Amino acid sequence: MTTGTGGAARLFAITGVVMAAFAANSILNRAAVGGGHAGPLDFALLRVVSGVVVLAALAGRRGGLAWVRAMRAVNVGALTLYLIAFSLAYLALPAGAGALILFAAVQITMFAGAVLGGEAIPARRWIGAGLALAGLAWMLLPGSGGLAPGPGALMAAAGVGWGVYSLRGRAGGPPLDTTAASFLGAVPFCLLAWVLLPGAGVAWDATGVALALVSGGVTSALGYAAWYSIVPELGATRAAVAQLTVPVIAVLAGVALLGEMLTWRLVLSCALVVGGVGLGLAPSRRGK
Repeated sequence: MTTGTGGAARLFAITGVVMAAFAANSILNRAAVGGGHAGPLDFALLRVVSGVVVLAALAGRRGGLAWVRAMRAVNVGALTLYLIAFSLAYLALPAGAGALILFAAVQITMFAGAVLGGEAIPARRWIGAGLALAGLAWMLLPGSGGLAPGPGALMAAAGVGWGVYSLRGRAGGPPLDTTAASFLGAVPFCLLAWVLLPGAGVAWDATGVALALVSGGVTSALGYAAWYSIVPELGATRAAVAQLTVPVIAVLAGVALLGEMLTWRLVLSCALVVGGVGLGLAPSRRGK
């Protein structure tokens, strides 16, 4: 695929905005669930319902209910797994360690999908991914402090779900329709989990509701639709490498918004991640 200078700049800009939206979802989830403003399943349900409302309104302006036909079982299942496991895992995991597990699982899933799909993976992309993962490990592993295996497994499952959902975005199709249909399909499963699984009885408050609505209607609904619009251009491995910036953004947001300490280790490990991502996303001389 050949991409001109203007097209490359556009792709880079959209990718950056989408990665910021992904990081915001972690911050919003932590603030609501970790702060006791909503249970994890409350948050997941409100998130997906508000996402449907926004996406259906936008998709319906162009073709009525035609977007419903874009629903696919694999997309719905992968998105549902991500939404539920992500919220449950953040009951116990630190934000940084959770983000590392999530996007390490995404990385493995998407690289596996690329290999199985026969995608050519340049050596520099493997090197870039390795540098980025090394930076994340250096930043987060030493401070993990013995993570509980259950929440860690849940976050890994969420990463597999998100990796599969991202891979499905390569199939193309109207990204807004596909995202709206996937969110709609996930609603009954999130509702069922809310009814059947422990923790549904946590009292919601206005803060929890507001955080879930923003996460669902803005950073998830619009962010995911934008993501599906660019995944076909990025390809599986570049999309996987790009998402390794999300934990870095989340950690830096924690420093800025939550008063967490900024250390040299954090600065240098973030530089490794950004450098690795830059190497992995840089176009080759053949324009690939």
